[in-house]
Amino acid sequence: MDGKEAIILFENAAKKRAVQIERCGVGIANYVFIVSTAAEKLVLRCSKDEDAYKDTIYWLNRLSACNIPIPIVLSEGKYKDYSYLILSYIHGDDIGNVYCQLTDGEKKQIAKDVVEIQRKISRIDLPTDAEWTWNRAVDEMLNRAEERIKRKQYFDIKRVSIVKNLRQEIQEYLDNVRPTPYLDDISTKNLLIYEGKLSGIIDIDWIGLGDMLTFAAMTKVALLNMDLDTRYVDYLLDEIHPNVIEYKAFIFYCLVYCVDFMGERGMRFLDKTIPVNESIIKRLNDIFDTLMEEWNKCRLLKAGNA
Repeated sequence: MDGKEAIILFENAAKKRAVQIERCGVGIANYVFIVSTAAEKLVLRCSKDEDAYKDTIYWLNRLSACNIPIPIVLSEGKYKDYSYLILSYIHGDDIGNVYCQLTDGEKKQIAKDVVEIQRKISRIDLPTDAEWTWNRAVDEMLNRAEERIKRKQYFDIKRVSIVKNLRQEIQEYLDNVRPTPYLDDISTKNLLIYEGKLSGIIDIDWIGLGDMLTFAAMTKVALLNMDLDTRYVDYLLDEIHPNVIEYKAFIFYCLVYCVDFMGERGMRFLDKTIPVNESIIKRLNDIFDTLMEEWNKCRLLKAGNA
């Protein structure tokens, strides 16, 4: 969808005149635009998928009771081949875009606020599918990464086999993970920062059920992939207080996300292709090796405590 088409959709749906429209660079499953009218800014999301925003609307309405900074649903419906959603606009930029401008003190406070939000969400009472298991969720990620890496052949498929084998060492921990609600897609994106403070959380199309440590693990891999420091993740872990086995699980999840990132390289989503080149391949391989070193340190720590 181009800007001209988006303006027509917006003006028909919102009954307001758009004076400016900007396509957002983030998002691989939707077309997302920031639309300015004479009086305000709004967010327009569009998709050709049937009922694309059914879950988004449900979760935004459900989470509104948690007193957390999320968008308000203003309008939703269909226009020609598109499902659309118009949301309130929250000032700020993705944390990954402003990370280098943040002080350590700001990172620490943001981490504290994020973990507090996750704790609020963890208290939501949700019905759970009788067939739900955390092991199945882990299987799906690893199998997806394996299939994508095998198809694209940019990375060594043995990386996934290594992670699958490591899983045996924390299997008892994984078996006991409960279906706890949490936001599983806030890493270097979807977490908005304005003037050094957390201003909002966006793109809530679902919430995770399982181990909250995964969002911190994805954040660590994303920061490493951007060649940024990981002090923010250190502050997240300070707030979460993982014990030895939980920290080992955190490193395992980091490795899972690393091979997941490898699998995404070269994939096409809508009109965007995830970039891949020799530098990106080397960086992800180096990240994997660094995480394996951390895993081995966890082994030594456990052996020392035995």
